[in-house]
Amino acid sequence: MTSFDTAPLFRTAIGFDRLTRLLDQARNTADSNAYPPYNIERTAEDAYVLTMAVAGFGPGDLEINAQDNVLVVTGKAAPAEGQDRRFLYRGIAGRAFERRFVLADHIQVQGADLANGLLHVALKREVPEALKPRRIEIATTAPRQPVIEGDSQQPLAA
Repeated sequence: MTSFDTAPLFRTAIGFDRLTRLLDQARNTADSNAYPPYNIERTAEDAYVLTMAVAGFGPGDLEINAQDNVLVVTGKAAPAEGQDRRFLYRGIAGRAFERRFVLADHIQVQGADLANGLLHVALKREVPEALKPRRIEIATTAPRQPVIEGDSQQPLAA
């Protein structure tokens, strides 16, 4: 894969160092191993499900961590019971793995479920109230009446 030098882009930008880190992580992820296979599905406007094919792994063999906008799913291969087993063909991979997913801001892990060899991780975007756009009402004041100076007792000349 071609390497890009992002330094010229960030010479005059301040606070975009996280973007550089995301680009590097994306490049490293694209080069990494494709095991285990996975799907990312959008289930609602702000909801997603990550589904990973983890046949042969149990709940005790898997670990899910979310920190600093990175979701890490780790699988540790369980020791094979009965070492005297001899496979003629072994197509089900049971090796250890670590998969990293970069999460957008405010994406939270809602839960995880393991069923039929598939790990489902529910994700949802939850923007804090303080960061949501809000409408500011514009207050108006009553228009001031002009004040006429003079003695209020004297009749006005016609």
